[in-house]
Amino acid sequence: MNKAFLVLEDGTVFEGKSFGADGTSEGEVVFNTSITGYQEILTDPSYYGQMVAMTYPLIGNYGVNEEDFEAYRPYLSAFIVKEHSRVHSNYRSNGSLGDFLKKHGVIGIEDIDTRKLVRHIRERGSMNAVISTQTEDTEALRKQAAAIQTIVGKDLVKEVTCKVPYEWTQTGWQLGTGYGTLENPKYHIAAIDFGIKRNILRNMADLGCKVTVVPATAKIEEIDALKPDGVFLSNGPGDPEAVTYGIELTRQLIGKYPMFGICLGNQILGLALGGKTYKLKFGHHGGNQPVMDSETGRVEITAQNHCFAVDIDSLGDQVEVTHMNLNDKTVEGLKHKKYPIFAVQYHPENGPGPHDATYLFKRFTDMIEESKA
Repeated sequence: MNKAFLVLEDGTVFEGKSFGADGTSEGEVVFNTSITGYQEILTDPSYYGQMVAMTYPLIGNYGVNEEDFEAYRPYLSAFIVKEHSRVHSNYRSNGSLGDFLKKHGVIGIEDIDTRKLVRHIRERGSMNAVISTQTEDTEALRKQAAAIQTIVGKDLVKEVTCKVPYEWTQTGWQLGTGYGTLENPKYHIAAIDFGIKRNILRNMADLGCKVTVVPATAKIEEIDALKPDGVFLSNGPGDPEAVTYGIELTRQLIGKYPMFGICLGNQILGLALGGKTYKLKFGHHGGNQPVMDSETGRVEITAQNHCFAVDIDSLGDQVEVTHMNLNDKTVEGLKHKKYPIFAVQYHPENGPGPHDATYLFKRFTDMIEESKA
């Protein structure tokens, strides 16, 4: 293993050891509080260009398998852990975490004090950084980190959205049989791909939805030509206000189709309805965020991955806030008072509860049924 240095834009230096690819990488450092699910985190397009630090100290013990990826490749710029397990054991594993990172050119750094790093980010906010296995000149790395452009105002969706439409019919995992294939679909969903995760698509297929995934740059005429029963607004990376084409498309879709949004989709819906968004100090990333359903008083333990939030004070009378984060009182869900449209900021497909939030997919298909009546 080579030495590796993580240098934050404020000059803080962490020296560790590299695993995975060699080189120099840059991006915004965020931390994730999940204990498991690292391969899903690695392949989540919402992490495009970010460096993810895991708070759980030992990562990699069950290896990786390509069946459970959220996309076909990793999108983050670096992976930061306290200890990388060189022994991996799981009947579905077909490779190690280190080999996976090396194959895809992702730098991993271990043997640093991740508790100190996380406390630093919590106190001072997420910040840009550089990781390098190629130089020990930490002052040069600090200058490089300080020169990195902020993600505020930056359109990252264009880097992860699909280039052409495609259909999805794979259903969820069943022990002993694996992933299935949807037969005799009941609904047709048009999914706007801002950086969509595969398990969202599987959850919809489980409820009888054939999904046509379309690029984020799609025009209203392309959506209409599909004659969908409903429209889904996906998760994705970066600043929602920069995705002007997605906001305009969503604005045109309001009132035409039942709509459901997740994460970035929630923010884009809020913007399309006249609201505003803002960047959080260090974001929500992990599987232990408590969210209250304002209608029922029920609390869900949710998985989240976002750096921006909808400004509750910017929403007009046509919008109702349905879910609130119990840690910081940020908006976690909203719905339109007139049209069959709703969205949540968290990820019901991740299921850390494990079943706390999966009802939202059923709510979407029920909404479609009601609109047909």
